[in-house]
Amino acid sequence: MRRRPASGFTMVELIVTIVVLSVMGVTVGVFLKPAIDAYFAGQQRSDLAEQSDLSVRRMLADVRRAVPHSMRLFTSKCFEVVPTAGGGRYRMAAGSDVMTNTPAGCSAGPSATCSAWVDNTGETSRFDALNITGSAPAANDWVVIDNQNGGEVYDGSNRALVSSVGASPNSQGVLRINIATTQFHQGYVGGRFQTVSANEPRVAYVCTASGIGTDSEGTGTGTLYRVVRDFSDPASCPDPTGAPVVVRNVKACTIVYDANQGATQQNGFVWINLQVARKGETAGLAVGAHVMNAP
Repeated sequence: MRRRPASGFTMVELIVTIVVLSVMGVTVGVFLKPAIDAYFAGQQRSDLAEQSDLSVRRMLADVRRAVPHSMRLFTSKCFEVVPTAGGGRYRMAAGSDVMTNTPAGCSAGPSATCSAWVDNTGETSRFDALNITGSAPAANDWVVIDNQNGGEVYDGSNRALVSSVGASPNSQGVLRINIATTQFHQGYVGGRFQTVSANEPRVAYVCTASGIGTDSEGTGTGTLYRVVRDFSDPASCPDPTGAPVVVRNVKACTIVYDANQGATQQNGFVWINLQVARKGETAGLAVGAHVMNAP
């Protein structure tokens, strides 16, 4: 009886297979791995760049809607603004507002049928808003009139707490705003006011003062926070503990601000440098923007 040959691989076939697989492995390691690593690195840089961009845009959005001259820098890693929720035009005590729009017999002052205006020569407890932009003021919000000096809106000399808001009588305005009795300054040209929300009286951006840099893996160790606080809080960089995080893995954070860029009282200038790093990859933005300090 003829015996069938044994099945399986010969030693030569196994050696050839091992050699071929080794060559393929080396080829993959030499040619494909760098391409794969570059793909994931590019994807990570794109993600970091997007985080940096969104963070800077968030900061600039608050800066651009801030009360004029309210931006102040505590350190190169911490600044604060008073963001506005809206504003409008108030009735003035002199000029066409009162002379042409106040009913006869109302020279004694505001009442249920008379118009109410901001009197810069005395105290004001209510006024008619002639128009409103943004969010209308509500009880416990603040109205700000004139802020040529940044400290005034913080110390309260040109802002008043809103007690109530209702309809203006006899169409003397779109709203009648009742406020804590306050004597305002001369005010902006055109009789303008800003509204500051009770939910966000002051907003500070804080890059953690310690830990800015990278760890052993090349990941940023700092954090950028957005801190909301009240007017009663001290005039210093706040503790960000528990505050919302804008971005993590911060490698570098520098903020520069000039309130009177070009020796004018109309525009300031802010420069923000933010870098975010993760596992050796870094993306950052250096952005300069004008701050409109004109009322």
